[in-house]
Amino acid sequence: MDIYRIILLFSAISFIGYGINSIFSKRMISEYERWGFKNQRIILSCCQLLGGLGLLIGLAQPLMLSVASFLLTCMMLAAVVIRMRIKERAVKMLPALLYVILNSILFYNSIS
Repeated sequence: MDIYRIILLFSAISFIGYGINSIFSKRMISEYERWGFKNQRIILSCCQLLGGLGLLIGLAQPLMLSVASFLLTCMMLAAVVIRMRIKERAVKMLPALLYVILNSILFYNSIS
């Protein structure tokens, strides 16, 4: 298995898991409230789930991979900005930055 496929599977599984966790976890419910997105939690969770599924579908449909990886990159860039705005410690931003990089790699490779 090549590194590209490993990145894709890692990101897809992560977003699906995070999306499910965001819907049901009490800790995540409080995190969304802290970030100022209490009312948008369900829609953002669905976007994470759909993004992860889009990456998996992208294994067979290259256009879906491009769209999903681009939108997940944008979502994670927004997450970094939000964390900067609430003055969260830099170490707490690292996961979001990692997913910006991983999904940017997926997007770049999908369009080239």
